[in-house]
Amino acid sequence: MKPFRSLRWRLLVLIELVVLVVMVALALILSATVRRTYLAHLEEQLTVEARLIGDALTPAMASGPPNGFLDTEAHRYASMLDARVTLIGPDGTVWGESHEDLTRMENHLGRPEIQQALAEGRGSSIRFSHTVGYEMMYVAVPVQAEGQVVGFVRVALPIQQIQANLNRLQWTVGLIAVFSVGLIGALVFLRLSPTIGAIHDLSDALGRLMAGDLDARVLPRTDDELSDLTRSYNQMADRLRETILALRDEQARPSGLLERMTDGVLITDGEGRVSLINPSAARMLGVSPEEALHRSFIQVVWDHRLVELWEKCRKNGEEGAGLIDLGPRRPIIFQAVVTPLEGEEGAALVLLQDLTRVRELETVRRDFVANVSHELRTPLATLKALVETLREGALEDPGAARRFLERMNGELDRLERIVGELLELARIDSRRMPLQMARVAVVEVVGPPVEELRPLAERGGLRLTVSLAPDLPPILVDVDRMRRVVTNLVHNGIQFTPSGEVAVQAERVGDEVIISVRDTGVGIAPEDLPRVFERFYKARGSRSNGAGLGLAIAKHIVLAHGGRIWAESALEQGSTFYVALPVRE
Repeated sequence: MKPFRSLRWRLLVLIELVVLVVMVALALILSATVRRTYLAHLEEQLTVEARLIGDALTPAMASGPPNGFLDTEAHRYASMLDARVTLIGPDGTVWGESHEDLTRMENHLGRPEIQQALAEGRGSSIRFSHTVGYEMMYVAVPVQAEGQVVGFVRVALPIQQIQANLNRLQWTVGLIAVFSVGLIGALVFLRLSPTIGAIHDLSDALGRLMAGDLDARVLPRTDDELSDLTRSYNQMADRLRETILALRDEQARPSGLLERMTDGVLITDGEGRVSLINPSAARMLGVSPEEALHRSFIQVVWDHRLVELWEKCRKNGEEGAGLIDLGPRRPIIFQAVVTPLEGEEGAALVLLQDLTRVRELETVRRDFVANVSHELRTPLATLKALVETLREGALEDPGAARRFLERMNGELDRLERIVGELLELARIDSRRMPLQMARVAVVEVVGPPVEELRPLAERGGLRLTVSLAPDLPPILVDVDRMRRVVTNLVHNGIQFTPSGEVAVQAERVGDEVIISVRDTGVGIAPEDLPRVFERFYKARGSRSNGAGLGLAIAKHIVLAHGGRIWAESALEQGSTFYVALPVRE
């Protein structure tokens, strides 16, 4: 084992690093605190000295800058205080300076300590002095006479001694840190030895347990939390051994079968609590198996019909069945069979068979038959009426007979179109709609349907326009079926547009070519818009004589090409249908 992969060494290094960081932080905090204390003391000392000088020289500074007097006084006070003393006039002119020729000194009114003294009654700053070549603390106080500032007294001292004291303190703390790190490392190393040994014992025992040795146990080495952990491990190993043995005894039970059953199975005990529930039953009831177990059957089910059936069967001791429709709460229908269990009074087996899909298919079949019957009844009734009229004597009138025959031919075309659309849907549903794919230009898909329907648009007084972007890439489609989609959309646009125009456009957006058919017709109500692609669906108030299958067929064709189709509309503002086809380079 490499040294630094050992837990002992990693813990030791971690503890040493923590101690080192703490000592460094302590040294920094202590240094900063000492520095602030020294500087605050020095600032207070210089303030007192500056005020004393200012009090002594107030009359001289109030009378203006006497020749040489204030400069002499600055030298005198500097030698007494062993500090640098500067006497400054109210306009910033230096009147006296102890360490430099005042005639060569610039105006001091802009110095930070002077500005602060002018604003707050005392100012201080620490900066590097180019005159003496090291950092100094400057403290300035204003000198006032009769309420007017007649000058400033500034006293400065170097802070080299403070830095020297701080350096000695940091060296001392550093030596203490090195000694502490070494001492603590030795103590930790000695203290960790039994702990690491106990951890190794636990690790070895866990390895043996994972390998299948259910008798792997550990003897405690220490008398601390690790000893508690060792005892907990031994207890866990005992319970694990008992559980595994119990599971081996129960392997023959059909629990796996229940887990995989599509029907729901639920067992309640004599007190009416759920003692077993499989995932299918939990899904039907809208709960998780963990939430349902050991709870009251009534709390799990929350449906009075199923509860009444369950209570009736338990009370009578006879099997019962019922159809449960959860309705708005959960869109699911199931057949419930409740069977009392022998051996425990009040215990019952509840079997739930999901009939939701069966009911949906039945509803779809019923609606489909009703819609087809309705769509076929109208042309058949018309044909019958025309035939009866002809039989009653209309054949003797050639003009009327010709008109009736044309009407009959139109109704037959309508029947043929409905049957053709039904056959197309049947092929789609049975997935027997092979696509003859070819890479063609978009104009090959859009152009022929538009030209075919242009006479119909002109008879209705509509403008039918086509606008194709110049950079459209070829698309991979079944040309005939995609033309049928365009034909359905353009025909709908013409049919529902009393006046105005129908515009066909195509452009590339990202990785798709989007074909749109926009009309200025009556539009679609918001409540009808989501359902326009459903089979046999017609918007309320629609005067279309179609079967309501065209948009459903268009949707399935577009989806078979891996595309998208949708509509946007507003009443009296027209509609726009979009077909997005992927670009396959």
